[in-house]
Amino acid sequence: MKKIYISCLVACTVALGSCKKFLDVNTNPNAPSSVASNVYLAPMIHWMVTDAAYEGRHIGRYTQNWALPGTSLSTWDRMGYDAASDNGAQTYRDVYWVLGQNLIDMMAKAEAEQRWDILGVGYILKGWGWQTLTGIHGEITIKEAFLPNKTTFAYDTQQFAYEESRRLINLGIQYLQRTDGFVSSTNMAVGDKVYNGDRAKWIKYAYGLLAINLNHYSNKSTYDPVAVIDAVDKSFASNADDLLLTYSNTGNDDSNFMGPRRQNFQNYRQSEFIVRLMNGTEFGGVVDPRMSRMLTPNPSGTYTGVNINSTYNATALAAVTYPFNIWGYRANISGGASTMYLFHDKSRYPGMTYSQLQFIKAEAAYKRSDKITALDAYKKAVSSHIDFVNARNTDNVQLATQISATEKADFLAKPEIIPTDPNNLTLAMIMSQKYIAQWGWGHYETWMDLRRYHYTDKDPVVTTKQVFMGFALPTSLFGDNNAKTVQRIRPRYNSEYVWNRAELDKIGGLATDYHTVPMWITQP
Repeated sequence: MKKIYISCLVACTVALGSCKKFLDVNTNPNAPSSVASNVYLAPMIHWMVTDAAYEGRHIGRYTQNWALPGTSLSTWDRMGYDAASDNGAQTYRDVYWVLGQNLIDMMAKAEAEQRWDILGVGYILKGWGWQTLTGIHGEITIKEAFLPNKTTFAYDTQQFAYEESRRLINLGIQYLQRTDGFVSSTNMAVGDKVYNGDRAKWIKYAYGLLAINLNHYSNKSTYDPVAVIDAVDKSFASNADDLLLTYSNTGNDDSNFMGPRRQNFQNYRQSEFIVRLMNGTEFGGVVDPRMSRMLTPNPSGTYTGVNINSTYNATALAAVTYPFNIWGYRANISGGASTMYLFHDKSRYPGMTYSQLQFIKAEAAYKRSDKITALDAYKKAVSSHIDFVNARNTDNVQLATQISATEKADFLAKPEIIPTDPNNLTLAMIMSQKYIAQWGWGHYETWMDLRRYHYTDKDPVVTTKQVFMGFALPTSLFGDNNAKTVQRIRPRYNSEYVWNRAELDKIGGLATDYHTVPMWITQP
């Protein structure tokens, strides 16, 4: 996407006359050539949240949230990629194009207008972009990304991307704390459709991003669990702080990407892995009350999932045990129909949750050997996610009933779920329950979690269990993997492999197995 701007300039130079009318829109008295900084915010925030749903079609199959059954395993179910395709490159598009120059312009206008609150959100958006993009693709272009006089763009290291993200997010916090100039919640609310101009909540979100950033260093000698915990403690205080995008469902572009109106997930089925985490198989026989509120049954009324190693084909399961799609139906449905959990046209889609951050705190405290703090955060994480499930099932007309207070209390009282003794808490409990809480939406963080623990690492104490209990790698990996697991998604084809091949070659990106090269952040 970085080349589009340059290509337009080249085209206009060659055919100046044909471009003149196009460029005249900037002097059209009926179309303003300059807008206030707050007008930029809404579409950028929309894509900051929504692009995870787009990428979830692909990353969600790496992480076995779900599978796309057919007559054979797809490339993504086999941890591969689609050659000469932009599949899996939505974040590339959003960071370099949707945000891109628009974000630069917004921040310049905000600074000129002394709208420090909008400038602060701008820095956070930019930090989110680099942090998320490097976590998906590895080396990315930052320093040269928006230089107008270049036609090739060098890649920066993952380490620089993580450090630059923290710098930008901290700048965002500093500007959001300013009260001088023309800071105004009413003005910012014009474009801020998640927090309605509430600077305090944006600051909490920024600290949440910092906690995620810092916790990704868990395999590094520089990992600082105290800093992670401190960032979480400055972030969300309850579910009321969750960053949630609301959809009006008045048009295709303002509907939940995962809902039936958009027709993107009609064939996706939940995995056997998520079912086993919730049906008692992995947690000592305790059936999770969230299962019937998040997952869909089969025609016989039981809960089954697609096993990518044996039953990925629709014909491989008996008709009565083949799981419904994630909307809760055997076949496709039209927009507006009642569905499950996050998958309605009007379901509010999360970009970050209190539960997610409490799991991060629990992991950091556990690694610090502070089991008391770890257990407290873990219990809050599981408890608050139950409330989150209930809330999402009331966003619109949903199929699922509410989890009652009695059901919730009984579940949390099970020592297989919440141990009474902090010393009985395991890393496997923390990470497997975090997987449940992020299922269906937290694709970036879930994939990073799996890669940090090399997909199938053993629990450091209960070595008979994996950190992600029951997770099994595909037995038939994609041919280009050379029997290795996927570690990154190849850069966007129609910018990098078409226009930037020389620079891509310098980082080894032309190799067919580039997607299996370990990430810097996950290595010691």
